[in-house]
Amino acid sequence: MNRSRPTHLKRERERAKLEWRKEKDARRAEAKTRRATEPHSAGGEDPDIAGIVPGPQPPRDDEQ
Repeated sequence: MNRSRPTHLKRERERAKLEWRKEKDARRAEAKTRRATEPHSAGGEDPDIAGIVPGPQPPRDDEQ
């Protein structure tokens, strides 16, 4: 005999999924407002690569 899952378990899963979606939407909205209010770096330069000069690098001190 095929027994289907009790409906209360399905409702519980659906409630959990709905709650997770609400939390995710809240996180996305918070991140969006944070990005909008966060000051951008001057000149649009990426802080991770600021000051790096492309091209050949000067020789190290122990190579001279």
